Amino acid sequence: MPEGDTIFRSARALRQALAGQTVTLFETAYAQLASVNDQSPVAGRTIEQVESRGKWLLIHFSGDLILATHMLMNGSWHIYRAGERWKRARSHMRLVLGTADFVAVAFNVPIARFYTARTLERFAAVAGLGPDVLGQSFAADEAAARLVEHGSEEVGNVLLNQRVLAGIGNVFKSEICFACGVNPFRTVASLRPQELDCLLSTARRMLEANVADGAGDGIVTYTGARRTTGSSNPAARLWVYRRAGSPCRRCGTSILMRKQGTGIRSTYWCPECQKVQSC
Repeated sequence: MPEGDTIFRSARALRQALAGQTVTLFETAYAQLASVNDQSPVAGRTIEQVESRGKWLLIHFSGDLILATHMLMNGSWHIYRAGERWKRARSHMRLVLGTADFVAVAFNVPIARFYTARTLERFAAVAGLGPDVLGQSFAADEAAARLVEHGSEEVGNVLLNQRVLAGIGNVFKSEICFACGVNPFRTVASLRPQELDCLLSTARRMLEANVADGAGDGIVTYTGARRTTGSSNPAARLWVYRRAGSPCRRCGTSILMRKQGTGIRSTYWCPECQKVQSC
C-alpha cells in the first residue's frame, strides 16, 4: 500500500523522466480535470518539478498549474517509453501525461485535482501537513511538539495523523512502534523523552532506507518489497506487520493484532517486547 516511501520514489522517477520536458499529450478520465484542460490546455506546458509531500504527489507545470494526486490504497504511477505497451488495462487509467520520450500513466489514482500556487496554499490536506518524514530538512523539533499536542491520544493513531507527521502509513506505524519497544495503544503523554525521540528517528531511518535505491542517473520505479528489519531474507523483511499469530523475531512471543482508531486500522505488536506499561 502506498505510504510516504512509495510516493517519494514515484515522484523521483517522474521527475527524472519528465522534469524540463514539454507535455505533448494529456488525457484523463476525470471530468473536472478535463474541464480545466479544455479551458487551459496542459499540452504545450513544461513540467517544471515533481515532488512528494507526505502521501501527496505534486506535478508543477509552467503557467502556474499544479496537479496534486493521492494514491490512497491502490493507486500507482507507471512510466513507459513512448510507444511501449502498458502493463495495466486502459480501463484502470485515470491520467496520462506524455512527452516526446516518455508516457506517465496514473492507474486507479482516486484523487487528482489541479491547483494554482495560491489555491494549493489554501488546500488544507496539503497546506496543513506536518513535517515530512522524508523531507530534506525534516523538522524533528516541530514534529515532537506536534506529537506532544496529542498527549491524550494513542501513539498508533497519532503516528497516522498526517498533520502531525507526513508520510507514515499503517505498515510503518506498527514497525516503528515495535522497533522502539513502544506499545501502540499507549497514550502519547505516557512516552518518556527518549521514546519520543526514538519514534521520530526510527521513522526517519526506516523510510529513508526504503528510498535509498535509485540515487544514480537511471529511472527507478520500484525497489522491491518494503523492509524494516534489515534482513536480506524476503520472508523476514518486516518485524510485526501482518504477522499475527507468528512468533516475534526477537523474543518468540506470538504477535497480536487489534483494530485501532476511527479508521479501524489493523495494528500489530508484540505483547512482550512492547508492554503497555513503560519500564
